[in-house]
Amino acid sequence: MGSIDDAALAGALDHETRVQAHDHTALKLWLRLLTCTHLIEGSVRRKLRSEFESTLPRFDLLAQLERHPQGLKMSELSQRLMVTGGNVTGLADQLESEGWITREPVADDRRAIRLKLSPTGRRRFAEMAAGHERWVISLFEALSRDEQQQLLRLLGKLKPGLLAGVQRGGDARPAERRRS
Repeated sequence: MGSIDDAALAGALDHETRVQAHDHTALKLWLRLLTCTHLIEGSVRRKLRSEFESTLPRFDLLAQLERHPQGLKMSELSQRLMVTGGNVTGLADQLESEGWITREPVADDRRAIRLKLSPTGRRRFAEMAAGHERWVISLFEALSRDEQQQLLRLLGKLKPGLLAGVQRGGDARPAERRRS
């Protein structure tokens, strides 16, 4: 394991070391979520690298194309992946040279290019996706199926308030506070 992975792991674990017993529960929860996110993402990144010699950004781009068999324009991929057009172009160049994707012009927009998975890309991505699913399932084995459903439900309850806050300009607090 390289120093980047070690540093990321140390950073993730450090989030919760800052918590004090008297800190607000919401702060503790935020740091716990942040730590878990970093640990899960780090594990997936390492598995992609070791088992498929790939990266998470490549996986994410391929996953978008797999969900859209008709292909996506580079600008659509950029928006969906929340990265710059240059990032998408760099990944597309690599994946095209390896035979994973194809590029084709967009009929009604001469400047745009549509990316699609090639048959090779579709087959190889299916292998990666199966591995990804196994890894994520194993990462959540500490929780029972019911606990996973409960966590999913609670995070689903939190998400709309966060999205509404972001749309209001960055304050992710719900419009009215609920107590349970």
